[in-house]
Amino acid sequence: MDFTAVSLTGLRVVREIAERGTFSAAADSLDYTQSAVSRQVAAVERAAGTPVFERRRDGVRPTAAGRVILRHAAAVLDEIDAADRELRGLPAETGTVRLGAFPTAGAVLLPQALTLLRRTHPGISVVTRDGGTPSLVRGLRAGSLDLAILGSAPPFRAPDSEEPALTIETLAERNLCVAVPATHPLAAGDWVDVGDLQGQRWIAGRSSSDEPQLGAWPGLAGRPDIVHTSRDWLTKLRLVAAGCGLTTVPAVLAAAVPPGVRVLAVRGGPEERRRVIVAHLPHRLPEATARVIEALRAVAGTQAS
Repeated sequence: MDFTAVSLTGLRVVREIAERGTFSAAADSLDYTQSAVSRQVAAVERAAGTPVFERRRDGVRPTAAGRVILRHAAAVLDEIDAADRELRGLPAETGTVRLGAFPTAGAVLLPQALTLLRRTHPGISVVTRDGGTPSLVRGLRAGSLDLAILGSAPPFRAPDSEEPALTIETLAERNLCVAVPATHPLAAGDWVDVGDLQGQRWIAGRSSSDEPQLGAWPGLAGRPDIVHTSRDWLTKLRLVAAGCGLTTVPAVLAAAVPPGVRVLAVRGGPEERRRVIVAHLPHRLPEATARVIEALRAVAGTQAS
């Protein structure tokens, strides 16, 4: 075993595969051929003397050895990137926190938290990106994200089953709401009865498996009448404003809806609770990362009040 022979390119490839979930997605992201990606992984595995990834039908995931490599690769690559910036005369990025968030959190919670952070800790730099839960969790595991803001629905399971378990903190827990066109008869009140949602037309999102989700009210009898689908929450809300249908929204999004949309509570059925959580790997957090969580916590508490 001679791990000193591993190249930086090999470490970057391994990290990208861990984050993307497949060799092909990593190749597309890095603009490499898939055979080049496979060669880099083979070189890392030869140096480690053991497989780095477990191949599965739905993609790959790091082995125990792969997780060790990823943990150390994150530190090595961060130091190399910092040296590169210094040599090119760019500002040092000390105190940088890499934060992922699901899109609706990015609409309200994230901007407010970053505004607060600039006022209280102006030396901290936050780099953000959005994504779904699987992508963001892979980013945490791969070491390319320090924190992830995730949405969670009952029964509120852990974001993944990998070890070690991610450290999770609930930032807010509120009821799911429904967004209706301002011209819709249901918009006349401040809430709607769940029975009035039966037979409505819905605007939904799609998962990576291309199944409709995140749009039709849960638990309605029969198959929901989904007339439009989009992964983008703003597109869905614009379609609502145009009178094209209804969609579900987290309560946190009420402050960011466009004109022509009303966000209403739903009564008469089981509560549909949703949580906003922040997750990270279970280790002692750097000071800058802890301050970002404090800002998220403060803003989420204000919104829930």
